[in-house]
Amino acid sequence: MLEAKPITAGLEVQERAAEDAAPVKTREARQRTFFLWGLLGPTVLIVLAVVAYPFVYNVVLSLSNMNIVHIRDWEVIGLQQYASVLAEPAVWAVFFKTVVWTLVNIVFHVGLGVWLAVILNKAFIVGKPAWRVLLILPWALPQYITALTWRGMFNYEYGAVNLIAGVFGAEPVAWLTSPLEAFVAVILTNIWLGFPFMMVVALGGLQSIPGELYEAADVDGASEWTKFWQITAPLLRPVMIPAITLGIVWTFNNINVVWLVSNGGEPNDQTHILVSYVYEAAFSMYRFGWAAALSMVIFGILFLFTQVFLKRTNATEAAY
Repeated sequence: MLEAKPITAGLEVQERAAEDAAPVKTREARQRTFFLWGLLGPTVLIVLAVVAYPFVYNVVLSLSNMNIVHIRDWEVIGLQQYASVLAEPAVWAVFFKTVVWTLVNIVFHVGLGVWLAVILNKAFIVGKPAWRVLLILPWALPQYITALTWRGMFNYEYGAVNLIAGVFGAEPVAWLTSPLEAFVAVILTNIWLGFPFMMVVALGGLQSIPGELYEAADVDGASEWTKFWQITAPLLRPVMIPAITLGIVWTFNNINVVWLVSNGGEPNDQTHILVSYVYEAAFSMYRFGWAAALSMVIFGILFLFTQVFLKRTNATEAAY
């Protein structure tokens, strides 16, 4: 019994100290919470204002009959706009053109980008920094300046493309007044704009490949072609798959080049891709609800594509 008194007294002191410390901890936790919300609050508000609200508003518009007639008294009509989008033959024609536009651009972006990166990574290349800066210039310039410059170069009478082709005896091409030629002109412009991004990504990936692998391949007598497909390509895959995914999404949604080079889909709206067709429907035909529904269809296509593509290619798996 004599030994229990100090123990009891010690417990009482500890309890009293805990009671005194509890308000301090509560105050510190509250201050930490206020501090975190002070940091996150502006970001959350900006994201809600520029991402969440426009997205939700676009979803509501896609379910409405808003157009130039019902711009103030529009009402929700369900999925009718989606049915109208899918039933319109012009949408499927533009969708096919968009797929061709995306595939051709990505093939050339990746092919040219990786090829130039491999060349620039060779030891015998002199002045590598200067070559890298020169090749990145198309990507570094503002896109609208490049697009308008290429539009001038495709001019039938005074454009540089026809003038240079004429030096070699080729007939001038009506690049901007014929549907097929205009679409080819738009694709050529976007290929010029897009390959530097893939080149930069591939150059970064090449720096991470151990040189010992190439030395071992040299000992085995492997050719350059074999070394590329057995070493370079597999080890570039983890960095190129995300870049290709981004490239496909950007190209699929690239309205600037199509709109500026073809002057809004000329000739006769024959050079539209889906995203420029949405702009045309919304701001030339004033079919706001219909355009919103088409934009949601585009979002769904790209969302499904990225999920399937990343899963099928195992993009998140390590190469080593």
